[in-house]
Amino acid sequence: MRVIFEPRSSGFPVARNTGIGLGNFDGLHIGHAGLIKKLVQECHSRDLKSVIYTFIKHPENILRRKLFTPQITTTKKKIELLDEFNVNYLYLAEFDEKLSRMQPEEFIKRILVDMFEIKLAVVGYDYRFGFEGSGDVALLEHYGTKYHFDVIVVPPVNLDSEIVSSTSIRKQLSYGYVDKVSKYLGRPYSIQGLVIKGRNVGTKIGFPTANLLPEKYLIIPRSGVYITQISINGKLYNSVTNIGKNPTFKLNRVSVETHILDFTDEIYNQTVEVFFHQRIRGEKKFKSIEELTNQINHDITITRGFLHNRI
Repeated sequence: MRVIFEPRSSGFPVARNTGIGLGNFDGLHIGHAGLIKKLVQECHSRDLKSVIYTFIKHPENILRRKLFTPQITTTKKKIELLDEFNVNYLYLAEFDEKLSRMQPEEFIKRILVDMFEIKLAVVGYDYRFGFEGSGDVALLEHYGTKYHFDVIVVPPVNLDSEIVSSTSIRKQLSYGYVDKVSKYLGRPYSIQGLVIKGRNVGTKIGFPTANLLPEKYLIIPRSGVYITQISINGKLYNSVTNIGKNPTFKLNRVSVETHILDFTDEIYNQTVEVFFHQRIRGEKKFKSIEELTNQINHDITITRGFLHNRI
């Protein structure tokens, strides 16, 4: 898969005779996966180059400057996941004021037709485009007729009587329902981040932790203790992760701290990925260090049992 970051230095077009999947694709959930598979299948049968056209930043963070929409995946993770679908091109556009003010037809003509020589568009049922999202699926189909490209609309995916969407995933993460989110994603929910030095509080009480520094724009699950696994240099280790302000030690910022089971290596300044399986409990202030260590040992026992049965 060829990845193109905007702005480009080369001329037009980016690719000729293309089929394009359009959307934000934040999280790359099972609904997105269905859309992308349909795109690749149709492009193969029509002898077209497959393209995913999406954005580096969430458009709402440009359109509504006071509303910050956290993202579910980093750009790096999005690229990794899309590469598994055998898409020919991934075009990551910089959603700025100029792009946000494009009228629907201008977006189609200047971007889809001139840049990609589009022959096929594959979109979700709720796809919007153009100035203030004024363009919808019906308008896309109308311009498809005018500019001679087909449009395939992919219906929603329902799971547990709810439509799978990036918005629903953010909601479930705010509740701490990472197990449900994993079903929506078709894989365990994860956070990538750099391991930084902490206050060594965990080490002092016998439970050293890897302190993660995730990207600022990422959504973080509800505070609490989670059954997790952590990927270090491509190898997976069982772990317990605490998200929160650590009230027992009066930490004033939200942290992501992972205690890796049966692991003693130093991993400062390494980028790791933590995979979340289930929330064990909420965050709690303990009366003593002894009470805290007893609870951590209990959390570890639960984690070992869960992951043993799962594996």
